[in-house]
Amino acid sequence: MYGANGSGKTSLLEAIHMLGLARSFRTNQFRHLIRAGHAQLLVFAQIDPEGIGQARPLGLTRELEGEMRVRYAGESIGAAELAALMPVLVINSDTFALLEGAPATRRQFIDWGCFHSQPEFIRLWRGFHRVLKQRNSLLKCGKIDNRIRVLWDQELVRFAEPLTALRQQYIDALIPEFNAILSDLLPEVSVELRFQPGWDRKRALGEILTEGFERDLRQGFTGSGPQRADLRFRVDGQDAAERLSRGQKKLVVSALKLAQGALFHRQSRRACVYLIDDLPSELDERHCRQFCRFLEASANQCFITCVDPTLLGSVWQADTALALFRVEQGNISQNSAPGEQDER
Repeated sequence: MYGANGSGKTSLLEAIHMLGLARSFRTNQFRHLIRAGHAQLLVFAQIDPEGIGQARPLGLTRELEGEMRVRYAGESIGAAELAALMPVLVINSDTFALLEGAPATRRQFIDWGCFHSQPEFIRLWRGFHRVLKQRNSLLKCGKIDNRIRVLWDQELVRFAEPLTALRQQYIDALIPEFNAILSDLLPEVSVELRFQPGWDRKRALGEILTEGFERDLRQGFTGSGPQRADLRFRVDGQDAAERLSRGQKKLVVSALKLAQGALFHRQSRRACVYLIDDLPSELDERHCRQFCRFLEASANQCFITCVDPTLLGSVWQADTALALFRVEQGNISQNSAPGEQDER
């Protein structure tokens, strides 16, 4: 998809993202997505999640007051079912801050993979956050009966241990995919991925929670556990965010996202949807061509935006199935072939 800045290209990607995850990748305030003067937003499409040639209708509405409804093939479904139905991966300017951003961003990256590869993950994740919220509420009260604290600590550990094990398993599976892709995109650099669970795994979490209780009480929140997990990147023993150039960081993050899609397909035999916003502005032509080779080799559907279509017209192989769309003032029209700029 191509068009001038402000023509609506990113809004189209945002609509697809909303249809897959019931939220925007640009803002946490869904009200900003509803047109002024309207009471709700509506997004719908025909999707074929199994890739078997049987497309079915999927629609989502969200009211200004917050109520959300999702219907697939005539049945109502929830947010978790929606996310499993249409796996979406985003690559945009914000994604390239994955190395330098907050740990929450990297936890979200890990949890996307865990959710789509391990059926029990969502139950553990929800259970852990329910218990964590309760423990933090008690800490903010300032006083906790020791017997109650022990009970909540035991509940926290009951969810934390298997949740963390699933995260570690996912990263262990991701690393070979990441290394293989990065060796092509950035052969001169070796990046070590290291998962940090949020506490010293050489010690029992229950013991750490007990020892750190007074500190947690003063701070009003739980200081150790999966909510503190992170993914670290090291180059020659140093933090990759400090060691790599901006261009190299983009390639590392690109390899991460490509590896995540490749691993998803290998584990599920299903395709995911890539939403890639303004790719030519993030990667030079050589690396953009290499990046697109990985996309071509995958089974994934890709929606890519740019300002100038000629910047992407030469990076694809001749037998790659492509469609070129022009976006102008929110209106979309299809060109007959990539590189052709005149509308029919």
